[in-house]
Amino acid sequence: MAGAEPQQRRLQAAVDGMVQGLEREQIRQMQAKMFKCSADCCENGNASMEEVHQCIERCHTPLAKAQAVLTGELERFQNRLQRCMMDCNDKARDAFDSGVKEQDVKYKVESCVTKCVDDHAYLIPSMTKNLKESLASIAK
Repeated sequence: MAGAEPQQRRLQAAVDGMVQGLEREQIRQMQAKMFKCSADCCENGNASMEEVHQCIERCHTPLAKAQAVLTGELERFQNRLQRCMMDCNDKARDAFDSGVKEQDVKYKVESCVTKCVDDHAYLIPSMTKNLKESLASIAK
């Protein structure tokens, strides 16, 4: 499957770029807001230690939700890609077991993996859009 590695690196670079963009455009602002909110909690001289702790927890909640949304979406994406790749491996094993030449099996596997990567790369823009909308609604 060496021929598919550049495709997989391309997909990984696209996912990394999406995550870095979301981090830069939305997560950092949420982090700044969380730290400012937490600092305000600490500056409340009339609050008890427990009230300050609860205040800080409330400040952290939106960022924790955002990180959970991002992690969950990336895990679903990865799981779908892995299932596609496993299907490619199953098809290759079936072809090999039925007597198809090794070179033909390798070509079929590489073609299948490339299709998996291309199909999943196609999903990144809509996934990015959905994540941006989800993060924006959490940040409010």
